[in-house]
Amino acid sequence: MKRALVIGVSGGIGDAMALELACRDFEVTGLSRSGDGLDVTDTAAIERSVAMLEGTFDLVFVAIGTLAAGGEPEKSLAAIDSDQMARVMAVNAIGPALILAHIQKLLPQDRRSVVGVLSARVGSIGDNKIGGWHSYRASKAALNQIVRGAAIEIGRKRPNTVIVALHPGTVDTEFTQNYPTHRKVTPKEAASNLCNVLDGLGAKQTGGFFDYTGAEVVW
Repeated sequence: MKRALVIGVSGGIGDAMALELACRDFEVTGLSRSGDGLDVTDTAAIERSVAMLEGTFDLVFVAIGTLAAGGEPEKSLAAIDSDQMARVMAVNAIGPALILAHIQKLLPQDRRSVVGVLSARVGSIGDNKIGGWHSYRASKAALNQIVRGAAIEIGRKRPNTVIVALHPGTVDTEFTQNYPTHRKVTPKEAASNLCNVLDGLGAKQTGGFFDYTGAEVVW
């Protein structure tokens, strides 16, 4: 049986991914802040959580993120708050970077594995046509660069590992409840879409940025 690790399993998408992977005959291990004390901004907490895991995983999904760290996404530059921006960057960019740094030993060297990191299309610089949401956009753009760099570095010793950033679409979770005009999909549908994308990726696509249909997203 293949093994999967879902980091952020208590969130809407993380929980749905764990259920979907179990339906696809994966043995699923989940980590979260609420269940395991995993603070992704704390290196020591990440080290403790990873140290508890044994063996290797065929699939790792990183489903952590925050929209505005307790505030609201900025509609203008004047609305930027330095402390709030720092918190958003800490969770959305620094947290996944620390996770990627510590999970390398959980990835097999002798067979294919895949790491999917939850990003967002608004992190695309090329796709930004309306501005706003400065902290969230910047954090996801930074995340995409981290994923790209991690894919290059980890790929040197694990050439069969695929590491990608993923845009799930607008998913109907607590995260998006204040945006009723957006077309949304259920967490279950989003998880199914993302699993299909991960299934179809090959080594040549590592370091890429893909949406829920498998289409590549412009940087």
